[in-house]
Amino acid sequence: MHSGIYEDIQESARFISERISQIPRQVIVLGTGMGVLESRVQIIKEIPFKLIPSFVPTTVESHSGKLIYGRWLGKDFLFLSGRLHYYEGYSLVEVSYPVRVMAALGVKEIWFTNASGSVNPEFEEGDLIFIRDHINFHPENPLRGLYDSRLGDRFPDMGEVYDKDLLQLAKDAADSISVAFKTGIYFGLQGPSLETPAEYRMIRILGGDIVGMSTIPEVIVAHQCGMKILAASIVTNQAREHENYTKTTLDSVLQVVKESSLNLINLLEAMVQLSHKKGSESR
Repeated sequence: MHSGIYEDIQESARFISERISQIPRQVIVLGTGMGVLESRVQIIKEIPFKLIPSFVPTTVESHSGKLIYGRWLGKDFLFLSGRLHYYEGYSLVEVSYPVRVMAALGVKEIWFTNASGSVNPEFEEGDLIFIRDHINFHPENPLRGLYDSRLGDRFPDMGEVYDKDLLQLAKDAADSISVAFKTGIYFGLQGPSLETPAEYRMIRILGGDIVGMSTIPEVIVAHQCGMKILAASIVTNQAREHENYTKTTLDSVLQVVKESSLNLINLLEAMVQLSHKKGSESR
């Protein structure tokens, strides 16, 4: 982490706040194939990552790379449409930088979405899995480097990262629209090569249910920043032990996400509506 990152974060936040006067308290990170959610949002402002100081552009085709301010179901949200990955050649400080800027803007809650592979034979292709914990096998940590106390604790306790109230809200929302609610352990690797059969067995032995190449670095930073965190994953392939296992390709991943993203979007919408209802009842 370079010594001037705090100043960079403040410059990025100023640039955004000059263009978005009312910053919502929630941001949603739209992972692989989830940009389709934009069609349901009343977009008020879009800012490409490449225009924001110290942001770096995405290089993955399925990640557009822009900040969206919009109204969804009558509620204002920020959306990070597209994310950066370590395998693109960026450091984990760069990968997680947008999350730090969201925190500097005053955002209090962050929802992550991603696509993952299954190592749990009980999880089917297209299942929606809410992450209740993770195992970090990335080769570096986004908190590594020179320490600046203005960024949060040097040694954040990771005992309770994924917010229990948000997980309960997700369960209640899933029940309300008759969607199966499943949780699992997300195992993070750097990619971009997929896992060997031996690595799949290792991940399963170590306690992982799903495996992916994103999210964990961003989650670590969001947790250090004191944000409430929810993370949901679309399973894009069966575990190797599953009788219907087939070879995984980018095209097959995008196809599954395309077919299943509607279910996740509907569930997230149910969460927003349920949260709004509970907020109204508490007043």
